[in-house]
Amino acid sequence: MRGGSNRLLTPAQTAEFLGVSLHTLYGSWRRWGLTGYRVGKHLRFRERDLESWLSQRIVN
Repeated sequence: MRGGSNRLLTPAQTAEFLGVSLHTLYGSWRRWGLTGYRVGKHLRFRERDLESWLSQRIVN
């Protein structure tokens, strides 16, 4: 099992977590390879996926 929180973040929380604007997040999340989840009609991001994604970029 991967580490990190299983918590789902809103796009606004995700943008803050990554230090980017909400506009940048919406325009780039697919290109960046982030995994988004639909909860009803809402887009969410899993915190542990973001932590994993960031750690891969720091190492590379």
